[in-house]
Amino acid sequence: MARNEEKAQSMLNRFIALKAEEKKKPKERRPFLASECRDLAEADKWRQQIMREIGHKVAEIQNDGLEEHRLRDLNDEINKLIREKSHWERRMVELGGPNYAKQAPKMTDLEGNIVDVPDPSGRGPGYRYFGAAKKLPGVRELFERQPELRKRRRRDDINKNIDASYYGYRDEGLARVEGPTEAKMRTEAEEEWRRVEEIRREARRGAKEVVTVGAAAREEG
Repeated sequence: MARNEEKAQSMLNRFIALKAEEKKKPKERRPFLASECRDLAEADKWRQQIMREIGHKVAEIQNDGLEEHRLRDLNDEINKLIREKSHWERRMVELGGPNYAKQAPKMTDLEGNIVDVPDPSGRGPGYRYFGAAKKLPGVRELFERQPELRKRRRRDDINKNIDASYYGYRDEGLARVEGPTEAKMRTEAEEEWRRVEEIRREARRGAKEVVTVGAAAREEG
C-alpha cells in the first residue's frame, strides 16, 4: 500500500514539475504576417488560436450591461481577428490545406435572417456586428431596415418576371404545334393577356390618383 502511495506521489510531483516548466517557457507569439508561415500544421494552429480569441470576445459582447464604448471596442477587436483569421485561411489554401472561407457563416439580423449590412462608420460591407453591439444606436436601425428592403426587392423581382408565360399563354407545347388554327389561338390569347395587363395598369394609375387627391384634400383642410 505504501509503495502505491509513493508511486502516485511521484507521478503527481512529475506532473507539477512539467506544468511549472511549461509556465517558464516564453509564450510563442503569432507571426504578424501569415505569409511568413511555411508549414500547414503551424498555420492551422494559429487559425485555431484566433478562433478561440474570437470565441472569448463574442461571449463577452453578449453582455447587454457593457458600456457603449466597450461594446464598440469589442466589436472592432472581433472584426480585426476575423480579418486576421481570413489571412491565415488564405495562407492554408496556398499551402495545400482546406478552404474554410467557403464554409464561412453569413451575417444575420436580430431574428437570424441573412443580411448584408453596411457599416455607418465607413468600414465597408464586410464589417460585422455581434451580440449586444447589434442594439447600439445607429446599428439596430440597419438591421431593422433590412427585412422591408428584402420584401420589396422580392416583390419587384416577381412582378418583373411576370409575362404572358406566367399566365400560360406561351406554353412551349403551343410553339411546337403547326397549323393556322393553333397559331390563331395563340395570337388571340396573347392579345387577351395584353388587354388584361392594360386594364390592370389603368386600375393602378387610378388608385394612385385617388390617394394623391385624398392627401391634397387633407392638406387643404
